[in-house]
Amino acid sequence: MALTEERPSKTGSVPFAMRDGLHIPRERYYDRDFFELEKEQLWPRVWQMACRLEEIPQPGDFVEYEICDQSILVVRQRDMSIKAFYNACRHRATELCKGSGRLPGGQIACPFHGWRWNLDGSNSYVYGDWDFDPELLNPEDLRLVECKVDTWGACAFINMDPQARPLREALSPGAELLEGYGVEDLRVYWWKEAIVGCNWKLAQEAFQEAWHVMATHPQLTMGAGEDYPSDGAEVTAFPNGHSRFQARIDESGGGIMTGEGFLESMRLLWEGQDAMILERDLRIFEGVRSRVGPGEDYANAAIAALIDYDAGAGIPLRTTPEAMRLWGGEVYLFPNFFFLPMYSNSLSYRARPYNDDPEMCRFEVWSLTMPSAGEEPGRAELKGRFALDDADNWGLIPRQDFSNMERQQRGLHSRSFRQNRLASRSEAAISNMHMEVDKYLAG
Repeated sequence: MALTEERPSKTGSVPFAMRDGLHIPRERYYDRDFFELEKEQLWPRVWQMACRLEEIPQPGDFVEYEICDQSILVVRQRDMSIKAFYNACRHRATELCKGSGRLPGGQIACPFHGWRWNLDGSNSYVYGDWDFDPELLNPEDLRLVECKVDTWGACAFINMDPQARPLREALSPGAELLEGYGVEDLRVYWWKEAIVGCNWKLAQEAFQEAWHVMATHPQLTMGAGEDYPSDGAEVTAFPNGHSRFQARIDESGGGIMTGEGFLESMRLLWEGQDAMILERDLRIFEGVRSRVGPGEDYANAAIAALIDYDAGAGIPLRTTPEAMRLWGGEVYLFPNFFFLPMYSNSLSYRARPYNDDPEMCRFEVWSLTMPSAGEEPGRAELKGRFALDDADNWGLIPRQDFSNMERQQRGLHSRSFRQNRLASRSEAAISNMHMEVDKYLAG
């Protein structure tokens, strides 16, 4: 889908607004006023993935979700439902919890004066209550202030706007695509993060198109170089800012991941990322190699073997045509959440502003997989925050992507450069994201 139409006049009050789908003013990535407008109009009003449900498996488990200058506590309740609270004491605003963990005794306690709250946000203790005017101790006023919370795709989402539309409506149609793939069955294999010297939107744009592979990841082209097909993926920009790219089907019914180089490409993905392809998948593919008969397509035989293995192991792999077309593609959920499914695994990204700096972001990476029947991984925990060039913790593929992000951010300040210029089809998802941002900024 190409986005070239002029923007409606209601975005006239937005600084550096998108005027069409072909250009992005550079200031959107570093201007302080634009960043402050995002803090005021975007982040408090949009549904955001706050945590995976594996992070809070038991009653009393909590996660702190930070976005710009706001801190939200996501808390598992005794009935296994979830609530989200602003992370501020009702006494003198002290942050109540940091990071993640389990609340001792099922109580949220202020470290400053010892005030306490139950898991449902009701106040359970005020130290020195005799010294307060009674009007200051109204139980409803002492409750922790809630924000909206809902779950989808094995994740908890928060929204600070009391009038926000339902989560499922906001995620459509991306949610339906991922549900058909089986996103709710994914569990954390590993989870890492990095601090990247670029704007949060710029970090995301690296994954909203597939045609950077030729130059950024030349090892994945299998020697094709500049002959690697730039039109090998179909990009679709959806309402609500979401988008998708997926393999383009050729006339023979094959996709871009078939042919003689299939095994080597799978090996490179495993070695370079350890996410979309895991070692178990690679071993299955290798085991098929000696059993492929003359004239039989190796890629089809390998995938058939994987499907048989997953069925036997009780792995809920979906093999409908719609689900399979997502393999090797990507679904972006506005404003900052990605899934890149491949067979029974998926790569997942989340980008957020960092340290109140428009030119810094916190970038998280998940390797997700569908466990075998009866196998339920333990509580999901962040493995750590690693330097962008840490070859012990980042594979070659993410290191290549990280290097582009910071170089692009620096290039935006060149006196020779005024705006990004976008391809009508291949980069339509990028302009679609920016146009949705403008809708929120315009109020």
